[in-house]
Amino acid sequence: MRLRGVRGSRHVEDRRGRRGGGIAIGGRGLGIGGVLLLLVIGAFTGIDVTPFLTEQPGPSQSAPKELTAEERQAGEFVSRVLATTEDVWGTVFRDQLGRDYIPPTLVLFSQVTSSPCGGASGATGPFYCPADQKAYLDTDFFATLARRLQAGGDFAAAYVIAHEVAHHVQNQLGILGQVDQARRQSSQVEANALTVRLELQADCLSGVWARSVQGLMERGDLEEALNAARMIGDDRLQRQAGRVPQPHTFTHGTSAQRASWFERGFDSGRVASCDTFSTNRL
Repeated sequence: MRLRGVRGSRHVEDRRGRRGGGIAIGGRGLGIGGVLLLLVIGAFTGIDVTPFLTEQPGPSQSAPKELTAEERQAGEFVSRVLATTEDVWGTVFRDQLGRDYIPPTLVLFSQVTSSPCGGASGATGPFYCPADQKAYLDTDFFATLARRLQAGGDFAAAYVIAHEVAHHVQNQLGILGQVDQARRQSSQVEANALTVRLELQADCLSGVWARSVQGLMERGDLEEALNAARMIGDDRLQRQAGRVPQPHTFTHGTSAQRASWFERGFDSGRVASCDTFSTNRL
């Protein structure tokens, strides 16, 4: 993805320089590889891994930690990708929806942080909190995406950012609130099914974004995003965790569904094509 010359966003809150608690596996004896795999499983399969994670006290947050060159580079990348989402959605909201777009803030953190939606850690994966209209991202997730999920590449990482911003788009359109209310009145299986539709719509909206930044894309970028969508499908991740896929537990959709809805948004470039709630065929 060609980002040289692209402005950086002003809506990035970088907490990575703060020292705080680290994450350890209580009594499990797992190395860093095991930690990363456990976090990925928790983030994408709906398995609650928090009982296996304990927060260890660290140095005072008043003592800042110097960012590495790699961390600084990751922060610049995120800032520039976020800026492209601001430009794209500002135009789409105006031209397709006849309204103004208010960008979210993206919080960068390392290992653990807090949010109005609860504590955040690598176990949660990237997520969007509607309570403060902020997206949360541990940039170490990019390495996990590449090494553990075989979904490397800068455009795959950009897709992750665009997906969380898409949840902010849903929030601005009132979709998140409607789905949350419906889930509260549903059984667990029905709530999961609604969540799948919400996530697939975010994938489609990510495709709308991707179509609008084609001028920044390089050869292979589209396939990187599609591969990332496939690699984090519920069915694949449950198999990777040694489980037989159980559709009633899915919360993000299958690999095929995620890639298909991303392509739909990319092909059309229109928000109206991303209505996952009015179709019987996901």
